[in-house]
Amino acid sequence: MKKVILSLAVCSQVLFSCKSSDSDIDVPVTEEPSNYAFLRNGATSVNYSGQSTRIAMGNLFVSALKDETKTESQLDAMFDHQKGSIDFGIDSLDTSSKNLRSKTAASSDLFSDNSTDAIAIKSQFDAWIAEQVSDVYPYWNNAASAGSAGKIQQAGGGSTRYVNGKGVELNQIINKGLIGGLMVDQMLNNYLSTAVLDAGTNKSDNDLKTLASGKNYTTMEHKWDEGFGYLYGADNAENPTLSADSFLNKYLAKVDGDTDFKGIANTIYDAFKLGRAAIVNNDYITRDEQIEIIRANVSKVIAIRAVYYLQQGKADLNSDMAAAFHDLSEGLGFIYSLQFTRQPNSSDSYFTLQEVTSYINTLMEGNGLWDVSTETLDTISETIAAKFDFTVQEAAS
Repeated sequence: MKKVILSLAVCSQVLFSCKSSDSDIDVPVTEEPSNYAFLRNGATSVNYSGQSTRIAMGNLFVSALKDETKTESQLDAMFDHQKGSIDFGIDSLDTSSKNLRSKTAASSDLFSDNSTDAIAIKSQFDAWIAEQVSDVYPYWNNAASAGSAGKIQQAGGGSTRYVNGKGVELNQIINKGLIGGLMVDQMLNNYLSTAVLDAGTNKSDNDLKTLASGKNYTTMEHKWDEGFGYLYGADNAENPTLSADSFLNKYLAKVDGDTDFKGIANTIYDAFKLGRAAIVNNDYITRDEQIEIIRANVSKVIAIRAVYYLQQGKADLNSDMAAAFHDLSEGLGFIYSLQFTRQPNSSDSYFTLQEVTSYINTLMEGNGLWDVSTETLDTISETIAAKFDFTVQEAAS
């Protein structure tokens, strides 16, 4: 027994598998690194440039949605950028072959055999863009009212919100919908999926440290990094700060700032670090354990913010309709994003497209947010929270 313990202690000092002196069974021991820094031959083996590019495109795209001079074709081009098109005015983005639309609702686990939902989801984003241009921009300077698009200012001379006839800020539902449809789906259901990480010869190549052609990483290492990049791609991986973009990174910061959920950001970052170290160590048991931790906690972030915004909107309904509309519009986007979450140790999302569509349709009945009831907001909030380990009261603060 002392020999086994000594053997494990020696192994824990390095990121390589070793064998117990009393058996022939491999006992991989992966030590968590201090940050997301991985070197090979003195150079970094981490690369998630594609994710950084899409986050940068996304930031500019959601900002453009609030520019009433934009045309539908211009916004469509930013969403579905084609290499060489001058859609962003930044050379590194305009010359890129990356875009947002092709990676929306495009994960291997949820959509490779479900083109019907994938097409419907992409079409929904297209429809929201079209509605912003055709139904909101023309009435940018009109006062909004039930059934009529226009502007509405928050109480006390606060921000002006631009809504459709049902009180929805379409730019907000698009922005928050992309957090799920692009960032969360690609992370949880694509790059961290066994189907992608272990595709083809990835596992044997990683065991032997056979690098991708012309690269300083194995394919499995790179796939993990790409998942990581959808959360941290706008910042320095070795010491990332939160609120670095308009997407998942920003809202992880907000959830972590709530005392009820303090530490969730570290939990996710630590799991990403340890999972990457485990891949270097050919320790697939530890890798897969970290995947489940990431899935559980990232999914929880989406659910918490959905409930938070429904409850914040409820609190303002009788005193500040513009503030209520803003919060509820964000809530609608997070509700839509729930379909891209992932239950740990399962192949299923927490919610289906049909379920989230039903919640949104309920909120849009009649004049939509103009006359939504507090009872409806509470019912949907309770339904969401019931699938997780938090209460509506915890998420609402």
